[in-house]
Amino acid sequence: MAVTPAFCQGIDYFGSAWLQWSEYGQGAVVNIKSGQIDDPHDPKAVYQTLLGADALRYLIIQVTASKASGHPGGFASCAEAMASLIMLGYKNILTEVGHHAPGFYSTLFLDGSLADMGITNVTEMREQFREMHGLLGHLSGAIPGVLSPAGPLGQGQHFAMAGAYLNPGVLFPVTIGDGGLGEPYIMSSFQHFHTAFPQVTNVLPVLVWNGYSQEHHSMVATLDNERMERFWRASGFGEVIVVDAKAFDDQGQTGDYVDSTLFGFEQRLKFTAAVLTGLDQAAKSALNGTLTVFIIKQLKGAGVHARGAKSHNLYAQHTLQNNDIIQALTQRALTPEAWALVRENFQRAGGGPAARVAITESVRPLPPLPEFTHQEFPLGDKQVATTAVGKLVVQLGQSDPKFIVTNADGNEASGIANINQGLQIIHPTVDTLYNQSPQGQVYEPLSEDACAGLAAAVCLLGGRSLWCSYESFAINGLPIWQTVTQAMAELRRPTPSTITLYTAGALEQGRNGWTHQRPEIEAYYAALMHNGNVYPLFPPDANCAQAAYLWAVTTFNKGIAIFASKTPLPVRTTWEQAQAGIEQGAIVLQENPGERTVVLAVVGDMVLLPVFAAAERLHAQGIGTRIVSMINLRRLCRAQDVAWSSCAQADGNFMADGTFARLFTGDALLGITGGPVSTLEPLMVRSRVARREMLGWRRGETTATPGLLMDYNGLSAENIAERALALLG
Repeated sequence: MAVTPAFCQGIDYFGSAWLQWSEYGQGAVVNIKSGQIDDPHDPKAVYQTLLGADALRYLIIQVTASKASGHPGGFASCAEAMASLIMLGYKNILTEVGHHAPGFYSTLFLDGSLADMGITNVTEMREQFREMHGLLGHLSGAIPGVLSPAGPLGQGQHFAMAGAYLNPGVLFPVTIGDGGLGEPYIMSSFQHFHTAFPQVTNVLPVLVWNGYSQEHHSMVATLDNERMERFWRASGFGEVIVVDAKAFDDQGQTGDYVDSTLFGFEQRLKFTAAVLTGLDQAAKSALNGTLTVFIIKQLKGAGVHARGAKSHNLYAQHTLQNNDIIQALTQRALTPEAWALVRENFQRAGGGPAARVAITESVRPLPPLPEFTHQEFPLGDKQVATTAVGKLVVQLGQSDPKFIVTNADGNEASGIANINQGLQIIHPTVDTLYNQSPQGQVYEPLSEDACAGLAAAVCLLGGRSLWCSYESFAINGLPIWQTVTQAMAELRRPTPSTITLYTAGALEQGRNGWTHQRPEIEAYYAALMHNGNVYPLFPPDANCAQAAYLWAVTTFNKGIAIFASKTPLPVRTTWEQAQAGIEQGAIVLQENPGERTVVLAVVGDMVLLPVFAAAERLHAQGIGTRIVSMINLRRLCRAQDVAWSSCAQADGNFMADGTFARLFTGDALLGITGGPVSTLEPLMVRSRVARREMLGWRRGETTATPGLLMDYNGLSAENIAERALALLG
């Protein structure tokens, strides 16, 4: 009698040996030296690949039902594809579908990766599923062998493209659900990326075309195979390989989408052989210079507790005692010998567990930062902050050939034409007038999602980047930026911080009206900085903007947003003050004595114009003022309000109470911002000044000048002075 392997503890059901086990089940077919099967046409390889697919199906039901929670259906419909990728030796596998997490965890369990987090058997896997510090409900890079997070649809392709861009010659398969394919971002981002980087084809989307989304038919369910192929070819894909389970059905299943696990055994093997050889062909095509997609068409929920959208997730009744769950487990049950064989194949594949061989499991070597040459502008000089930063960006790009800058609305419009001139816009058409070159480093799709997605993904996977955006429009790219920064807080390795430069704030966009006046982006960041690794920076001038960028590029595992103006504004800090403001959090820009003192604490740059004018008005009436620029808001928070200690590359630097009191204590305190008042939260929470108040953005309007827009929002010098006097009583 065979001994049950120790890792099988927690498996509730074992089955009988498959037909032809004695012929095809003896000895692992994955070559231990090459880490892959020798021949995808070998019947033994096909047989053992199908064993792997059913092992994955069993595990996802066993594990999710142990908590009566989770998402088995989508992954179940591509189990043959995932098993094939593993058997072919590919371990750098990503996904756009967070709901495929149980399937990815199952592959990582079988190849031994989860042992790094103390999961050595199925019992432990069941216990840690959907638990804190365990196997989270959606994929996280905190889990050994997982390359990137997955959750919001339309994001996974960015990680795969970034991986392919940074690692030539390495294949990056990415599974995409047909529910997610309804998102507009996926195909447009593939198309723009391929136009910009036609030589980077080592990304392989694997479309899981199962006919259903979460709760209904997918929006591409009505396409036939020919239309689906045309859809991908129209988006730049030169090779489209479709394996449709319907073509192998011997059970008379109705509908366009069928379940291969219901086929006769020989037909199951034939379907698996088509998937295995098709993926081998697709992988070689992608690695040999042709943008390729592989499509597996199979009914959602194939081989698990339900079919169609009903298989998407488990409900409270789907415990291990539920009849549907028991039936699914018993149908997929394998012998102990089969489990041992699957594990040996998965462990050999790709050269070892993904937790050892995936590209994200080691720190990516980077060229050293250049010896930056900054410009120290004299006090009172009028300079464009973004332009000053642009010169530093060019220096970094010229020293790091993989460094990439992304911008959807145009760098020239943001005062950083010097970036285009120094690094060139990536475009197949060479045009010196528009600074275009196929070898450029500036990526300019007209999509904030594509810009934020590629820039953030490059950093997550070990490279350097900068996402530039009009503050007005950045909101469309923030979801993936937020996903990445949260992932960076969980990573088990250092990686360059993802940095953004936001220009043309609401105050600069008067004539464009409310469509260009979107200061809520700043409120978004005011909330995000409580994550612990997010830093919104508001430098008051060109010197401080440079200091902000030079600090940001030396950091790791953080999300840093620099808000800087594209309008020439007075320089108000020396270089030493600029550096101190970034590190400390805030600095005094001006202090006027008087019988009583009003502290004018300011977030922003352009809004300083009426603030300084208001200080003069107050000075004329004998009222003293202290103008404090709040620059690094994260430094101004209280440590207990920020989840900093649990972050990778944790930063516990916060302004000391004594320093805070020295800067912000007066007879009255007026917090002022050209954006939402939520950015003033750290000030108002920590201040002990009894007479304190806030002034900030209220609503957009079409105006001829920034001054009129500030007036409309109560930010004129006159109103600021009046509010200060009112606070003093």
